[in-house]
Amino acid sequence: MLRKSLFTVGWLLAFVSAFAETRPIHTYSIVARNPINGDLGVAVQSHWFSVGSLVPWAEAGVGAVATQSFVDQSYGLLGLELMRGGKTARQALEALLAVDSGRAVRQVAMIDALGTVAVHTGSRCIPAAGHESGEQFSVQANLMLNDKIWPAMASVYRQAQGELSDRMLAALEAAQAVGGDIRGKQSAAILVVSGKSSGKPWLDRKIDLRVEDHPEPLKELRRLVRIHQAYEHMNSGDLAVEKSDLAGALREYSAAEALNPENIEMKYWHAIGLANSGHLDESLPIFRTVFEADRNWVELTTRLTRIDLLKVNEGELKKILSLANDTR
Repeated sequence: MLRKSLFTVGWLLAFVSAFAETRPIHTYSIVARNPINGDLGVAVQSHWFSVGSLVPWAEAGVGAVATQSFVDQSYGLLGLELMRGGKTARQALEALLAVDSGRAVRQVAMIDALGTVAVHTGSRCIPAAGHESGEQFSVQANLMLNDKIWPAMASVYRQAQGELSDRMLAALEAAQAVGGDIRGKQSAAILVVSGKSSGKPWLDRKIDLRVEDHPEPLKELRRLVRIHQAYEHMNSGDLAVEKSDLAGALREYSAAEALNPENIEMKYWHAIGLANSGHLDESLPIFRTVFEADRNWVELTTRLTRIDLLKVNEGELKKILSLANDTR
């Protein structure tokens, strides 16, 4: 049953279609579901400012939508509303297209929580334009340099390994490698949500990253995803500390530092983890590196001992702080 908040589907769809603002976001994108854990995602690149604020939509346990070409954002809002109410991706897309007088210039892809895919490329989308669907994914593009774009995306996505985010980024990179947007590149975005809703949207939104304006948006987006993954390890390390799992914290902090080795803060918490687990000697070279970069970390170190987040005795603390004198 569709939620009562929709009143009648036809009335609301007609209302939004009549008044929705459209913008010419010519681009390439992918919507996909991870069959292993059910995660749902959208990734997109365009020669348009802040594409991530317009094209990608997703909700945990519901589905994902990419609305592009001459964008009508109601496809994102109402597509999710319809799928949340029990409609399949195909049923949702067909309902929206049926009342849209501008459907000939739309390009929209949807995937529901079961992995069912629906996609539409309007007859008046600017060439080269097209799409290709596969098992639990769809790739789509318009205003491309050539018609190799979406087949390349589909081929690479099928072969790619790793997390859903890694596979979707690989698809975008494949598009760029064979020509991409005829106008060039400017912004990119990726959105990944959980396959099931926990009732806590802030936890269900696993990745939500945007590159608003950049000469190499996909490279920058790839860098941000890597940093995001590093901070996820940091968060897990913090949680392990809360549970007094020092070995687990050490593993997580080490993983974070490996992904983002230039980040001083990650090195610092790695050193704290080592010191707290009784490996003071191993922590000292890391503390030295951190103190050399910024002496504010020296003051923070003394503060941590006051609230028992740095579990060392007075002699050990002096040994750590003495490194600050060596870095003057």
